[in-house]
Amino acid sequence: MIYFVATPIGNLGDITLRALETLRAVDEIYCEDTRHTIKLLNAYEIKKPLLACHKFNEREAAEKIITSARAGKNIAVVSDAGMPVISDPGNVVCAALRAEGIDYTVVPGANAFLSALVLSALPADRFAFIGFLPDKEGERKKLLERYADSDLTLCFHVAPQDVDRHISSLYSVFGDRKACAVREITKLHEQAVPFNLKDGLAGEKRGEYVIVVEGAPKRENPLNALSEREHLQYYIDAGMDKKEALKQAARDRGVSKSALYPFSVGL
Repeated sequence: MIYFVATPIGNLGDITLRALETLRAVDEIYCEDTRHTIKLLNAYEIKKPLLACHKFNEREAAEKIITSARAGKNIAVVSDAGMPVISDPGNVVCAALRAEGIDYTVVPGANAFLSALVLSALPADRFAFIGFLPDKEGERKKLLERYADSDLTLCFHVAPQDVDRHISSLYSVFGDRKACAVREITKLHEQAVPFNLKDGLAGEKRGEYVIVVEGAPKRENPLNALSEREHLQYYIDAGMDKKEALKQAARDRGVSKSALYPFSVGL
């Protein structure tokens, strides 16, 4: 079996019992950086062969994992921190395993952006994880424009050297919104700093960040300023029949069609 195993994002105590059991039981561990993963294994006295699986060799690593799986070996795939695949290597491996009909599973655990969402205190009932933004400004703004009118809380991974210019891009596309910069999650100096996009984030930027941004404010439909009868007449004049006009006006106003029906008599 192939196991995609979540590892701590800061505090080594955040690894799960099942993750430790899995890492002790597998024959090989594929990891993003052997120097990083060995520290985790040493902390729990686990000794296993470590092989590299990072963004520069992931296809090659996938082929090796498939070969080992067919030889009956159990394999763990980990990233430096958090869940493999999520803004980390692993997706290419998943696709290759699926294509070859090889079973794999996940051993869940710590996740940076979900932790940051909690720490931000911004609405968490509906949200979208965007991950790392493109480095080129034009591509970055083009991607952000896709979410400019979304009412979802948005979560971004940002490297410290990119924080200021990426917040500038967020402001230029979204306008001013509430946001929160979260860093050092689960560590001694954990911070969740609320700020407004127009003001930027003050202070020296150190460590990896999750920037959480509130969704777009609800825009009132200007047609709702009309009377109910005028609203219906607007759509009828635009070419809709009465039934279609009722349906659309009800959707605009957030009411039932039956609530608007009396205003349609005689139109």
